[in-house]
Amino acid sequence: MENLKLLDTFAEFKELKNIDRPTMMSVLEDVFRTTLAKQYESADNFDIIINIDKGDFEIWRNRKVVEDKDFTSPNIQIPLSEAKMIDEDYEVGEDVTDEVKMSDFARRSILSLRQNLSARIMELEKGNIYAKYKDRIGEIITGEVYQVWKREILILDDDGNELILPKNEQIAADHYRKGDTLRAVVLRVEMRTNNPLIILSRTSPVFMERLFELEVPEIFDGLITIKKVVRLPGEKAKIAVESYDDRIDPVGACVGMKGSRIHGIVRELRNENIDVINFTNNLQLYITRALSPAKVTSIKINEADKHVEVFLKASEVSLAIGKGGSNIKLASQLIGYEIDVYREAEEVEDEDVDLNEFSDEIEPWIIHELKNIGCDTAKSVLELSTDDLIKRTDLEEETIREVRRILESEFE
Repeated sequence: MENLKLLDTFAEFKELKNIDRPTMMSVLEDVFRTTLAKQYESADNFDIIINIDKGDFEIWRNRKVVEDKDFTSPNIQIPLSEAKMIDEDYEVGEDVTDEVKMSDFARRSILSLRQNLSARIMELEKGNIYAKYKDRIGEIITGEVYQVWKREILILDDDGNELILPKNEQIAADHYRKGDTLRAVVLRVEMRTNNPLIILSRTSPVFMERLFELEVPEIFDGLITIKKVVRLPGEKAKIAVESYDDRIDPVGACVGMKGSRIHGIVRELRNENIDVINFTNNLQLYITRALSPAKVTSIKINEADKHVEVFLKASEVSLAIGKGGSNIKLASQLIGYEIDVYREAEEVEDEDVDLNEFSDEIEPWIIHELKNIGCDTAKSVLELSTDDLIKRTDLEEETIREVRRILESEFE
C-alpha cells in the first residue's frame, strides 16, 4: 500500500512541467539516499536507478563478501556462507548486489520518504513559478478572475498559478467578476513566507507601453521607439514616441487610420484619454508638444533648477492646466521639468466711453450736437479731425478744441 502511495507521489513529480531532467534526477536521488542513510546508516554503497519516463525506480545494494568470522557490518558486508546461498560461485572479496524492495523499509521510513518527496516537489514547483515569472516582469499576462476581494483580485493563469492584482494597481473604473478574462502586466515577483507572490498591475506605464507594442507593428519591429509614458490611470496619459525612419509618422502610426489602433488601447484602459506626442531633443518644441492641446506663446527654461515658465494667451491657460491640473502634471512628468503657467501680458485697448459720462465737463447741448452727427462716444469724436467737426456741426473751433482736450485726457 505504501509503495503505491510512493509511486503516486513519484508520478506527480514526473508530471511537473518546466523542470529539467538533471534537476529531477538529482532531487529524487537525494531524497532516496537520505532515507537509505537513515535506514542503513550509510547510502554510499547503494545504486539508485530512476526511470523518469515510466515513473518508477530500483534500489540496489552492493556488499563485499567476507569470511564469516570477519563479518562486522551487515550494510556493507555479507558473510561468505550467506553469499553461497545466493550463488555457489561467490568468493571472498567479490561484490554481491541485491535489490532493496520497499517492503524492506520500515513503514515510518516509507512515510518519511513520501513526505520528503512531496515537500521537495512543492519546493521545486514554487521555485519554478518564481523563476518563470521573474523572467516575465514587464510582460502582459492574460488570466481568469478566480476570486474578487475588497483589497485585491485573485487570478489564475493557464497553468493554474495564482496571481494577485491589488486594488491600488487597478484602474478606478475596473469591475471584474469571477470567470472574467483579465489582462495586466507583471509588476514584481517576490517570495513571501517561502511562497512566490506574483503582483500584477493595470496602472503601470509599462502596461500601456506593452499594449502599444501589441497594437502597433512598427513599435514591435523597432521602427518606432517609445521614449516615455506617463499616466493618470483611467483619466489621462501622454506617450512620447520617436521614429528612426523619416518616412514613418510615429504619431500617425500609433493612432492608426481613424484611430483604429489607439481605440483598442483606450477601451482596455477604461477610456483613458491618450495624447501621443512626437518626441524631439529640442526642449522648447518638446515642451510645446507636451502641453498640447494648448498653444504656447513663449517659454523660459531654467535648466539648472529644471524649471520652466510657460506663457500663454488667457484663453489657452485652462487648456494647458487641464481638468484638475492633469495636463500640466503629465507634461511636467513627461519632460522632467516643473512647469509654471502664466497668462501672457496682452496690450489691452482702452475702452471707449459714452459722451454722457462727460456731462459734468461738457455742456449737454454740445453733447447733443455731437450725437446728431453720429458721435456717441469719446473715441468716435476723436477719430474725426477738428476741421471735420467744424464742418459737420454748428460748434465753434475753440469749443471743439476744448472738447477734444477733455476727451483726450480720459485716455492718457
